[in-house]
Amino acid sequence: MKKLSIYLSLASVMFACGPPQRDVDKQQFGSYWYQGKAEINAFDLTQYRYGEAREGEAVLIFVTEEFSRKKHVKLDDYESAGRDAVNVLKMNMTKEFVTGIYPYHMMLSVFSPVYAETSAMKITASSQDWCGQSFSQMNLNGDAYKGKLYSYFEEEGDVDFTAKALAEDHLWNLIRIGPEHLPLGEVDLVPGLLEQRFSHEPIVPQKALLRVKRIDSTYDELEVDYVDYNRMVKIWYEREFPYQITAFEEISLLEDGTQEVSHAERKAVRQIDYWTKNRLGDSRLRRELRLNP
Repeated sequence: MKKLSIYLSLASVMFACGPPQRDVDKQQFGSYWYQGKAEINAFDLTQYRYGEAREGEAVLIFVTEEFSRKKHVKLDDYESAGRDAVNVLKMNMTKEFVTGIYPYHMMLSVFSPVYAETSAMKITASSQDWCGQSFSQMNLNGDAYKGKLYSYFEEEGDVDFTAKALAEDHLWNLIRIGPEHLPLGEVDLVPGLLEQRFSHEPIVPQKALLRVKRIDSTYDELEVDYVDYNRMVKIWYEREFPYQITAFEEISLLEDGTQEVSHAERKAVRQIDYWTKNRLGDSRLRRELRLNP
């Protein structure tokens, strides 16, 4: 229980100053998230690219970390960091699929404060295929993001940008922290950074309608419907803590009115300290998660 006690102490320090705080049940949250393990979710993925549906795999990894308020990196010595330490919930999302002869490898990382009522502090995304690679990063500075995009496309090049809005990518972590914290109604959102790698649209805020729908007694659905941006996101999650995400869809509306629906369905989940499982014999854990070799 030492790790849980340290986390709760850090939370108390942060409550003493700073932005408004979310009403999070610290004991309940800590009993699941502060035990030195990550939650790994494996999904079967159908991803649209170049007008065709591709079969692949997605992985969502959720884990809490001690984050530096100043440097926006994981702290090496959080016990002596004092007020620079922030509890964050990190989501790493990976997508892997093949288009014809060549593969795509994509990754998104989102660092959301657990207790401070702000958008994600840092978001990064990378995409690699045989044509080249790109990388984007947004850092929260006050109430706006300062970002950079590095791309092998000439038209995009290396650009700086600013976006003053909530991040769509932050919504995944808000579900896990507590769906009651989701902003509903019309909201300005920065569209997902991985989606931007497909659309190549400028990274600017877009108006979206956010709704939570009751699916049945077990599941709810978050629907993100952009008003003037041809995109909709649906995330299915369990209604009870720890609000596990079981499926998601990303829908693109084409100019001719047809829809491209990318869909992911969870096939396995496990809590594990994966960073210690790096020996040859630990590959059996991939089979337990039904991950591709």
